[in-house]
Amino acid sequence: MEIFSVRSSQSLLFKNNPNNAKSSKTSDIQIETRAPAPASFQIEDDVGEGPDFTAVSPGELRNYARQGFDSGLIDQNTYAAISEPLPMHAIDPLGNIIDLSSVTDGTSFNFLDYYKNQLQIAMSIGDPNEVQTLKSIVSFLNA
Repeated sequence: MEIFSVRSSQSLLFKNNPNNAKSSKTSDIQIETRAPAPASFQIEDDVGEGPDFTAVSPGELRNYARQGFDSGLIDQNTYAAISEPLPMHAIDPLGNIIDLSSVTDGTSFNFLDYYKNQLQIAMSIGDPNEVQTLKSIVSFLNA
C-alpha cells in the first residue's frame, strides 16, 4: 500500500491549474531601478594640460594624488608620501633650512621643486627606499 501526501498533490494541482496562474505571488513583485550613483571623483580627459604643481595647495595635491592612486598611476607608498603633511622645516640641496610653517591647506606651494630637492638630498644620503618613493613622486608631478 502506498501513501501519498494530500498536501503535496494539492500544491501540484494548484501550480498546474491555468486559472491560478494569475494569482501567483511573484507576479506582484516589482524591482525598482535607480539612477547610477554619481562618481565621487573624475579624472579630467585633458592629457596635454595637467595641473601646475609649481603653484598648488597641499589639499589640491592630495586630491590629485588620490585620483592618481585610484586610477593606478601611483602606488600606495607614493600616495602615502604625498598625503603626508609638510614638515615645519626642510633642508634644500645646499644645506639651507627652509621654513615651511606658513604653508597651509589653502596656500599655494611649489611641490615640484620641493620634491626634486628632497630627491636630490635622498640620493646623496643613499636611502634607497626614500629615493624610490621620491622618484615616483617626481615622475607623477612631471607627468
